[in-house]
Amino acid sequence: MDDGFLGELRDTVQGQRDQAVQFLCDLVRQGSLLGQEQGAQDIMAERFSGMGLEVERFDINLDDIKDLPGFSPPVIDNYAGRENIVGIHHPSGQAGDGQAAGKSLILNGHIDVVPTGDVSLWTSHPFDPVVRDGRVYGRGSADMKAGVVAYCMAFEALRTMGLQPASRVIMQSVVEEECTGNGALACLARGYSADAAVIPEPFHQQLMTAQLGVMWLTVHLTGKPAHVLDTSAGINAIEAAYAVFENLREIEDEWNLPENRHPQYCDHSHPVNFNLGKISGGDWASTVPCSSVVDVRVGFYPGMSLPSVRRRLEDKVADAVKTDPRLNGANARIEYRGFQAEGCVMDEGGDLMTSLADAHRRITNAPIEMMASTATTDCRFFELYGNTPATCYGPQGSDYHGIDEWVSIDSMMEVVQVLAVFMAAWCGVEKR
Repeated sequence: MDDGFLGELRDTVQGQRDQAVQFLCDLVRQGSLLGQEQGAQDIMAERFSGMGLEVERFDINLDDIKDLPGFSPPVIDNYAGRENIVGIHHPSGQAGDGQAAGKSLILNGHIDVVPTGDVSLWTSHPFDPVVRDGRVYGRGSADMKAGVVAYCMAFEALRTMGLQPASRVIMQSVVEEECTGNGALACLARGYSADAAVIPEPFHQQLMTAQLGVMWLTVHLTGKPAHVLDTSAGINAIEAAYAVFENLREIEDEWNLPENRHPQYCDHSHPVNFNLGKISGGDWASTVPCSSVVDVRVGFYPGMSLPSVRRRLEDKVADAVKTDPRLNGANARIEYRGFQAEGCVMDEGGDLMTSLADAHRRITNAPIEMMASTATTDCRFFELYGNTPATCYGPQGSDYHGIDEWVSIDSMMEVVQVLAVFMAAWCGVEKR
């Protein structure tokens, strides 16, 4: 891969800039919240078709995945009309110039986005994308529609140069990454496989070396209603909810102690985070609330099994009910829906990681930075259950789950170049 190739690639990608921004804005306008992904997926199907890919679209079938490792109980049970979109590139088998075909590749990205929060807090409507100061603002712009755009434009850059990958490339636009990962699991169950997988999550062009496990749990609390003329006669289920969470956070504190950390997270100031994400309860301002429901997100280290984490959480809640005076007499029941995601570690010295790092260096003229994520991604399905090396490498952005989410256009276009160089090196190239 000589300087002439790199120079032509830079010029080609620069010529794609306006098209890439428009593509991203079109995707952001489709507010692909949980259960509302179809509009964005229609755009992806049309895009893949226009790229000359074989397009497959399919609903998630719970019967196909519910007994597989990595399955998470869905937040909403209805998958009808919520399709995964897959585009498949088949090489001609003639690399040309004596060049042998390389390795196959999956490029995966999720099309679903998290809720916007209070729309009035946004500078502009979250699904009305704004291009300003070299950024695209809007919900999903960074997490992770810019990454989806980047892998599409990388493939198209090679095509514009008269080239295409000399090995099979599978592009996946999946649903439900933000709560279960069942979209990616359904692709695995359907038989899609390759020699490596890359997910362009917005990790500031760093190379992901590990990710935490993530578990969602719902705690149902029942207290005792009473008139407020004597609140001591009741058991306040909402106050009990806060007491349960405070007890759970003692585990968070323990797992963050230096002596308890996984080696990948020794340099993090606070790698494990528990979050009280949702709470509901009560039915009358002048009645001690009888019931409440809280949804909690728990992080944990690679190598910790799901059953062991569940036992620890359940034991802590049971002990709190017995010993915490704020919970005296309350009942607590735990339910698991959403993420039941194990952590994983990537092989930093493997071919995938070294090849991506080399592509980054060639384009940026700087060594790549490594990062261990304190969140989860769909990489776990490839690494743990698909016998496929996987990592994340994507553009710079911010406020992914917050207000005024944005992604850097310059960074997105640089990721396009890096992915094109990586694809050419990993898959080999042939003339179109």
